[in-house]
This record gives sequence, C-alpha cells and structure tokens, in this order.
Amino acid sequence: MSWEAWLTIGVTAGILYGLLRNLASPVFLLFGALAVLMTVQALTGSECLLTANEAVAGFGNSGLVTVGLLFGVVAGLLHTGALTLLTEPLLGRPKSLFSAQLRLLIPVATLSAFLNNTPIVAMFLPVVDDLCKRSRLPPSRLFLPLSYAAIFGGTCTLIGTSTNLVVNGLVQSQAHIPGLALFDLAWIGVPAAALGLVYIFLFSTKLLPAHQPALSMDDDPRRYTAEVIVEPGGPLIGKSVEQAGLRHLPGLFLVEIERDGQVLPAVGPTETLQDGDRLVFVGIVESVVDLHRMRGIQPATNQVFRLREPRSERVMVEAVVSNECPIVGKSIREGRFRAEYDAAVIAVARGGRHLKGKIGEIVLLAGDTLLLETHPSFVQRQRNARDFFLVSRVENSTPRRHEKAGIAVAILVGMVGLAASGVLSMLNAALLAGGCMVVTGCVTGAEVKRSIDWSVLLVIGAALGVGQALNNSGAAETLAGGLIQLAGGHPWLVLLAVFVVTSLFTETITNNAAAVLVFPIAMSAAATLGVSFTPFIVAIMIAASASFSTPLGYQTNMMVYGPGGYRALDYLRFGLPLNFLMMATTVGLAPLVWPF
Repeated sequence: MSWEAWLTIGVTAGILYGLLRNLASPVFLLFGALAVLMTVQALTGSECLLTANEAVAGFGNSGLVTVGLLFGVVAGLLHTGALTLLTEPLLGRPKSLFSAQLRLLIPVATLSAFLNNTPIVAMFLPVVDDLCKRSRLPPSRLFLPLSYAAIFGGTCTLIGTSTNLVVNGLVQSQAHIPGLALFDLAWIGVPAAALGLVYIFLFSTKLLPAHQPALSMDDDPRRYTAEVIVEPGGPLIGKSVEQAGLRHLPGLFLVEIERDGQVLPAVGPTETLQDGDRLVFVGIVESVVDLHRMRGIQPATNQVFRLREPRSERVMVEAVVSNECPIVGKSIREGRFRAEYDAAVIAVARGGRHLKGKIGEIVLLAGDTLLLETHPSFVQRQRNARDFFLVSRVENSTPRRHEKAGIAVAILVGMVGLAASGVLSMLNAALLAGGCMVVTGCVTGAEVKRSIDWSVLLVIGAALGVGQALNNSGAAETLAGGLIQLAGGHPWLVLLAVFVVTSLFTETITNNAAAVLVFPIAMSAAATLGVSFTPFIVAIMIAASASFSTPLGYQTNMMVYGPGGYRALDYLRFGLPLNFLMMATTVGLAPLVWPF
C-alpha cells in the first residue's frame, strides 16, 4: 500500500479509538481527522488524499440534506400533536420494558421495509423520549433498539434503504440484467429481522446500560398547583383517567376533580372523564407543561383566550413574585393580572403545597412562583422590573396547534406517497413537505431552526469526507482485495469474505460507500469462480445495512447517540453479536435461495 493509504487507515483507526475511549465528541474527532488529511494533502500535493473541496462535498450530499429537512417535517408533526395522534394508539401505555419494545420495534421494522429508515427514526425520536418519561423507562434501552429495528426493516425489501437501490442500479448498469425484484430480499431480510428482534428482547437488559438522568424530575422542590378543563366535545370524554394518560406524567398527581359544583377527592384511575370536568393537579413544571399540550385539555382560566397574541406565538414563563409586586395580598383575579402583565397564570407553586380553590382565587404572596402563558417579550420586559425576583422562559413550551394535526398528517402521507411511488426523490419530497409545514402554520421557521440537530448533520457530513479519503488513497480497495484473496477459491468462503469486508467498511465509513467499493470486487470474484453473482449481491446489500457495532456506520445509529446517552463501547458490546447473527443468516441462506 502507498503511504497515503497507511495514513488514512491510521487516521480512521484514531477516530474509532477516540470514540471507544470517549476521548472527545464525534464532531471533534471527525473534523480533526479531516484537518489532518487536508493539511497533509496541501503540504505534499498528493492526489491520493483529500482536497478541501472533497472534504466538504459530503455536506452537500442529498442524504444529509434530506435528514436535515426531515427534522423540520418532524417538528411540524410534533408542534401540532399529530405525532402523538399517530403513535399513541400504537404504543399504548406499556408497563414494562419488554412491552414497550414489543409495541415500538415491530411497527418500526415494518414501516422501515417500505419507507426510508432515516425519517422513521427521526419521527420516533420524540415519541420514544415521551414514552420513557411517561413509563419511567431507561432511554438507553429503547433508542438504540429503535435504530436497529429500522435497519432490520430496511433489509427486507428493495426500497427499504437507499443502499439496496444503489447496488441494484449497479447490477442493472454493469451486468445488463433486470436486477432483484421488490420482495426478493425478504427471503433473507425477514428471517434476519425476526432473529434480530428476538435478540433485542432477550439481551437488551443485559447488554445495554440503564442510563438515568443525574437528577430525577421528582426531586424538583417546586410543586405547582395547576387546573385544567376537559375540552367540551373533545377526545378525552368517556375515557378513564388512566386511558387518558393522566396518571403517567412523571411527578404530576391528580388531586381532585370538580364536576357540576361537586368536588371528587382521591380520584381513582378508573374514574370516567366528563364534559367540562375541572381537574386539579400538583406537580413539577415539566409535567405541567406537558399536561397543557395534551389533546382534549384546555386551560381552566379563560384569561388565556383573552391574550392578544395567537397561541402559536406564546411560550410559558416562570416568575417569582417579589414583595414589591403591586398585587401581593390580592387574588389573581382581583389584581387583574392578565391586564397588568399581558400574561395568564397557568399554575402557582408555594412551598410544594396544594393550594385550594380556583387559580383566579389564589391570593398571591411574596415568593410565590407563577407559571405563565405569555409572549416571549415578557421575559425582556420584566427581567429587570421590581415586580418579580426572577423571570425565566420554559424551554419547548409553545402550546400545541391541535387544530393543525390533520394538515400535518396529510403532509406526511403526501411526502411518503410521493417518495415511495418514485414521483419525487426523497430529498424533493422532504423539501416540499417541510415548506408545506411552514406555509400551513403547522410550525414556524424559528421552530424549524431550533429543531435541527446540527451535531448529527456535522457528523454525517464529516464521516462522508473520511470515507472519500479511504477511497482516494486506495486503502479500501487494497484491504478488500486482500481479505477476499485469503478466502481462496471456495464460493462459500468468498461469500463470507464479501460480507465481512462490506460490514467492516460499513462500520467504519458509510453504507453506500462500502457497497460501491466492494461491488466490483465481488462481481470479479463471482466471475472468476464461475458462479452466480446473486448471492454476492444480496450479501453486499444486507452487510451494507447491517451496521450495529459503531455509531459511524449508519446515520440512524448516530441520530440516537446523544438522546440515548451512549458511548461507542455500548454499540460494540450490544451490536457485535447482531453483526454475527446477520452474517450467519445471510451466508447460510443466500446460496440456498440463489444456488451458486
């Protein structure tokens, strides 16, 4: 090998070592690698390394841009409550980790067989986060299985992943044959997916860490008293308290229900909700915010509907009442709080106690903490005023636009239909869907920008640059050719070598790059041996998707890296057996379905 190839291999090994030892963030390690490769190229003038244009070319990759656009589409589904509308019947209220995984992973794998798995994972990220909060499950035992289930589904059909389509296109262009049919891969993909899901169900509790937040939400000393009303004619009427999901918000307790002037204390989970019920809760701010964003729930105070700004432009703010506030000693209604501050009081916290009476009747004292629904400008107006000791905005607290949920679902269905039918590319469909979300008011431009996880996009773009360096230096082709030669002339061993090489490259670079690099070598090996190339093509498709051992190989693995609180070692420990499982299934079955 040339010195350029050795250098590139060394840099790639350094990235993997840094990730395994958690020496730095993935963004820092990958951009450091690009800096080394570009600097050496600039100093030596070598054409076998990475130029500046090639290093940044990955950031213009259509797949990366599509991922970014899908964050905006998901934001529209999230801010309208459409995501909950779609997934709540599917997920229900699981009481155990196994139940949650069963309800989550099978639908995800099924959907990923017919849709690109990246938008599937992007769509389910906030759903899983909410599920973990409600069911008090460790996020680390659901996020990585989510990514793996999406990968399983992608191996079952020709349209499951872009890699399958890329490889099939190479077959058609170079071998001049029709290629594989839509469901040909199911002979291998379905058994492999089934075995993979069984593995997750059996071993996730043993091999995945149970990462928990450093501070439990129940430890928050602020306990708000909040009241809401069951929306007249809404979807919660006729449901029990438990069915409505009002017992599963962490750190929030239903104290009483007021119905037709009568108070029902000590409310049980089977109590049926009726039109206009006034529900009184005591709990932490995060769950009070989640409560007010639920479908079928509306604020008990009509002051919310008298504010000047539309609800889509409002946020929630916490404010601590000072002893100089003019309405101290008066009730919220008597002090005309809304007229004075252009803000509606949603909840009141006072020493963690349950405050009796309606919100408007509570007499304010110095030191009370108020949860307000108001315009973001309230924070700037009152930050230095004497009326409040402290004013702070609650993040991600904009009220849901439930009236737009149907529009958001229609946009999602349209995007999926256009992309799946081939009328538009995934990039085009995602761009159109994101624009429609903003134009129809499902989400604002500012919310779209805040929803984009820039670290994910930076890592994907930089990883594509490192993959290009492996290709330019000849390191990838040299390593692949050498490993296949070690297999000798036996078709089964050569097939095994093709799978191993493709899987190795998928874990270290990207799935599409791995498939494209190994494809000509596999075709050449099949021709030399005088055997059918179909088992080799199937092995490349499955192996290029079967990225379980590192966060780098597949973008969905990187998407769950942060939310799950993982380290690179978690991927290796839990994912490596899956690599062997997929390898054994593919190498064992492919020659039986398509004989040599």
